[in-house]
Amino acid sequence: MRETIFTKNAPAPIGPYSQGVRAGNTWYFSGQIALIAETGQMAEGGVEAQAKQVMENIKALLTASGLEFGDIVKTTIFLKSMDDFPKVNAIYGSYFSHNIFPARETVEVSRLPKDALVEISVTCVK
Repeated sequence: MRETIFTKNAPAPIGPYSQGVRAGNTWYFSGQIALIAETGQMAEGGVEAQAKQVMENIKALLTASGLEFGDIVKTTIFLKSMDDFPKVNAIYGSYFSHNIFPARETVEVSRLPKDALVEISVTCVK
């Protein structure tokens, strides 16, 4: 079983990809950057504002799929600068309860879509 995930509460794709795909009991959400769904504009205020918007975009996809942050089993974080790791890590961590965190890697990259400072993709299982 394969199902495409779409919600207008998260940014629309800016290329030939889906916001997410469900395959059986596993959901794969495309990387989220700090685009605001209602305006299509990037969140302003630096890496902290962008990290918060990214997590809110992920939350919108989770909600649309009947999932919660506790259903996330794997994340990948892409950073423009590893110097931003502590700030992004603090915001990211605040979205998970009871210290139950998914597996994760964090990678510094030379450039992200729309010159974002952070992008996060997630995989969920329920």
